[in-house]
Amino acid sequence: MFKNTPFEAITKTLQDNAGKFNPAAAQEAIQPVMDNLKAWGEMAQSQAKAAQAAVAESVESLKSSKAPQDAIECLQTSAETGMALAAKHLKEATALGVAQFQASIQAFEKLHPAPESLSSVSKTLKAAAATMETALDTALKNGAAAVAAVKKSR
Repeated sequence: MFKNTPFEAITKTLQDNAGKFNPAAAQEAIQPVMDNLKAWGEMAQSQAKAAQAAVAESVESLKSSKAPQDAIECLQTSAETGMALAAKHLKEATALGVAQFQASIQAFEKLHPAPESLSSVSKTLKAAAATMETALDTALKNGAAAVAAVKKSR
């Protein structure tokens, strides 16, 4: 007695549709994903280089300090630089993520047979992503202001 398993169903579907496979269309369809991955990779590489340069600069400053107070100031400067760099990198990552999210929504709308039916949903999703990006930016600015206020009070 024949028993249809999920594996057999997948195999049958692949065999039935093998002749319809179009490598050029598949490559075209995957290109946006590859572009997104490339953008993330380039951003990660540039951020890693910036972080490495900041650490190297901090180590050199620390090496050249002679008095304990100089070393403490070097560490404080290093921490401030690290926080500023982390905030910058977080903003860059958020901006890239939001841009890619919105591009994905637009691509989905173009492919959908009735894009007008998605209009309100896509507008809401885009607005939510923009609000998230703005909220992150505000939180980072408020955090920097709080750190500056604490620093002034000392």
